Amino acid sequence: MTTLTPILTRFWDAEESWTLRTYEDNEGYQALRKALGSAPADLVQMAKDSGLRGRGGAGFPTGMKWGFLPPPDGGPRYLVVNADESEPGTCKDIPLMMAAPHFLVEGVAITSFAIGCNHAFIYLRGEVVHVYRRLLRAVEEAYAAGHLGKNIHGSGFDLDVTVHAGAGAYICGEETALLDSLEGRRGQPRLKPPFPAVAGLYARPTVVNNVESIASIPPILLHGADWFGGMGTEKSKGFGIFSLSGHVKRPGQYEAPLGITLRELIDMAGGMRDPNRKLKFWTPGGSSTPIFTEQHLDVPLDFESVAAEGSMLGTRALQIFDESVSVVRAVSRWIDFYKHESCGKCTPCREGTWWLAQIMHRFEHGQGQPEDIEKLLDICDNILGRSFCALGDGATSPVTSAVKYFREEFEAGCHTPADVLFPPAASTLFDKESVSA
Repeated sequence: MTTLTPILTRFWDAEESWTLRTYEDNEGYQALRKALGSAPADLVQMAKDSGLRGRGGAGFPTGMKWGFLPPPDGGPRYLVVNADESEPGTCKDIPLMMAAPHFLVEGVAITSFAIGCNHAFIYLRGEVVHVYRRLLRAVEEAYAAGHLGKNIHGSGFDLDVTVHAGAGAYICGEETALLDSLEGRRGQPRLKPPFPAVAGLYARPTVVNNVESIASIPPILLHGADWFGGMGTEKSKGFGIFSLSGHVKRPGQYEAPLGITLRELIDMAGGMRDPNRKLKFWTPGGSSTPIFTEQHLDVPLDFESVAAEGSMLGTRALQIFDESVSVVRAVSRWIDFYKHESCGKCTPCREGTWWLAQIMHRFEHGQGQPEDIEKLLDICDNILGRSFCALGDGATSPVTSAVKYFREEFEAGCHTPADVLFPPAASTLFDKESVSA
């Protein structure tokens, strides 16, 4: 697969791409009109037939999640869009909402009609104020054009959309913590069951989907499930936005079929930033997924192939690191993040991430002990599968995979600081002369 599939990204470079006018010039809201003339059950079946899997990390079939809602009982049911993009390295939902927010707004309207929701919520990371304002403006435009509100296009369907800005907690990316935060409570994961489909927002049936998942619904409905299934692989169908960052010449968002390889994406990105340095390690799905190395360059980036190699496709946040980077220092920074973002609800994560950070700092400063390597792995074993939510599990991934592939760097951390083994200046983007100039 050597070609990109610009669908959600196809007019990002247009003048004022975020406006309703530009979106309607590019088939915008045609899918909504089509949906309103369809039976809601047919729309749910379309999502199932397309093979669309959640684009937020877990890869759970989207249509199946919609189908988990119990039969209507006369009470409200809700759609909540998880726009709390906070995973280190992940950068797809934010630029999508910035450049083309109406994809999401139309997707919200179609999904809400399909599941019988009359009030949908978009939970956005609060620090991205510019995106928050742009999303609010898009919703305002949609109301003015009759795509939201009462009796949408004479269909008898009513829908209100609330854009909610969170307070910037990574844990609120976990769907039940997000729901608690949306209700005004402290953002901490809930015990499951009951699952959100049964008792979610305000204890009512709720669908929680990622931004890219919902934004993919309009083009799927407009062009058909077979069209979507014609891209990607047999079990990982469709397209996705791959975020390349780090040591490549042209970092950015690359929308391509699932199953493309990192080798192909790096070629599209102009190659490594310094052609004299080789790829050393990379993350296939953000910092909470086990790292890969150069030997995984040709692994198809789909859910099954990445899992078979011992990692997760996750959010397709491809962080690329060349030979100038210390694995120990990079992992230490990630663990600092997870320690800071742990909500503290469960002991394995709260205490485990704290101890992981202490030991990683020792290795980073050349003060590690030989037994510390096994102690790291032991702590990870006591976190994995025992924490209340996936944050604890994700925190162990970079540690265990780094020891697996780069154990010698941890051994070197028992006597030599990381900044001596790998001088930070070697991996910076600008030298002092260019900055001062």
